[in-house]
Amino acid sequence: MFETIQQVEDFFEYRRKIGIKPGLERMRQLLELVGNPQEQIQAIHIAGTNGKGSTLSYLDHALRANSYLVGVFTSPSLTGLCGYMKINDRPISENTFITILNDIYHLIQRLDREQRHPSEFEIITVIAFLYFAKHVDIALIEAGMGGREDTTNCIQPIISIITNVAKDHTVFLGNSIKEIAHHKAGIIKSDRPVIIGDMHQDALKVIKEEAVLNQADLYQLGVNFTYESIRNDIFEQSFMWRINSFELQVHIQMQGEHQLKNVSIAIMALVKLIEDGYSLQWNKVLQAMRKTVIAGRFEIVHHDPMIIVDGAHNPAGVQSFLHTVNENYENMDKHLIFAAFKDKDLKTMLDELHKHFISITLTSFDHPRAASTKTLYELTPATNKYQLPNWKDAIKRISENSFHKQCYFVTGSIHFISLVRTYFQ
Repeated sequence: MFETIQQVEDFFEYRRKIGIKPGLERMRQLLELVGNPQEQIQAIHIAGTNGKGSTLSYLDHALRANSYLVGVFTSPSLTGLCGYMKINDRPISENTFITILNDIYHLIQRLDREQRHPSEFEIITVIAFLYFAKHVDIALIEAGMGGREDTTNCIQPIISIITNVAKDHTVFLGNSIKEIAHHKAGIIKSDRPVIIGDMHQDALKVIKEEAVLNQADLYQLGVNFTYESIRNDIFEQSFMWRINSFELQVHIQMQGEHQLKNVSIAIMALVKLIEDGYSLQWNKVLQAMRKTVIAGRFEIVHHDPMIIVDGAHNPAGVQSFLHTVNENYENMDKHLIFAAFKDKDLKTMLDELHKHFISITLTSFDHPRAASTKTLYELTPATNKYQLPNWKDAIKRISENSFHKQCYFVTGSIHFISLVRTYFQ
C-alpha cells in the first residue's frame, strides 16, 4: 500500500515503462472492476490538435462563475500527478489521490497477473473518474491523444467538442489529415451534439460522416455560429458572437485569433447546456471569460525583460503562435528559446520559427523523449543560433543580454514550458 506521494510517483515512474498503449480494452476492464464511475459523470469531452486546453478553460471559468462544481481532467499536467484532475481549480489532494490508488491497487495487480497491464495514464484517468463521480456537477474531460482510442473515450458525454484537426502524434494517429480526423471523430457519440471549429475539408468530411452515423447534431464554427472581431490590442480582444438572432459582445484577455475561435466554441457549448436545462447567467459567463488567463498559453511570466511562454508543440500551434507574436510585438526585437520532444515534426517547426526571431537558442530538458540540443541545432536553418544543453542556463542568459524593447519567447514542448513556468513562479 502507498503511504506517501513519493511512493506513488515512483510507482508511476515504473508504470511509464509500459509506454503508450492504444486501445480501450484494458481501460474498460479496469473501469468495470472499479464500478464504472464514468457512467455517473455528466461530462463534456474535448478533442482536437490544438485549442483543447483553452476551450476547456473558458468553459471551466464560465460554469464556476454560475456556481457549478466543475471537474477538470487535462494532460499533460503542469503541476505533477495531482494537477491532472481539479475541482473548481483546486487539484486533488495528495491524501485523496493516495487513498483512491490504494482502493484500486489490488485490481491493478489482478490485471497485471493476467498480463493486461494498465498503463500509467490509464490508471490516472480511472482515478479522475472515481474522484469526479462523487464530487462534481459537471466534468470537462480533455482527450490526451487522438480520441477514438484515448483512455478518456469511455465516457458518454453530454456534448463532444473537436476544436481542429492538424498533423501531430503521426506515429500513433497517422500521417494524413483524414487518418487523424478519424481518431478525433471517435469521441462523437450517439444522439449527442458535437461542436467543431475550423476544419480542413478532408477532416470535415470524416467528422460529418461520423456525426451522421451516430445521429449526432453538428454545430460548425463559421456555419452554424460565427464571430466578428471588433478590437484587438496587447491587453484585450473584443468580438461579437452570433447564432441565428442571438448575439453577445465578448471580451477576452488571451491573445491571437485562435483564442477567438476557442472561446466561440466554448460559448456554443454553453448555449447547448442551457438548452439541456443548465442554469447559466450570460453576464456571469462574460465576466468570467474576460478574466480567463490560461497557464502556458501565450503567458507573460516576467516583465523587464518581457518573457512569454507558449506551448506551441506542433506545426499548427507554431503558426498560431507566430501570428500572435507578429500581430502584437511587431516593433520589438524578438528572441526565441526552444526545446521539444524528439518525436515531433521538428524540422517543419524550426523552418518556420527561425524567420521571425533575431536569435534562436536551442536547449533541452530532463525527459526520455526530449530532443538533444545538437539535433535541434542541426535542424535549425538560422544563422544566429546558439545551443545550451541546460535550459536554466538559457533562461539565465536573458538577464545578462537583455536590452530595452527586447522580448523573449519560450516555446516547444508543454512539458518544457511547465518547467520554465515553475522556475519563474
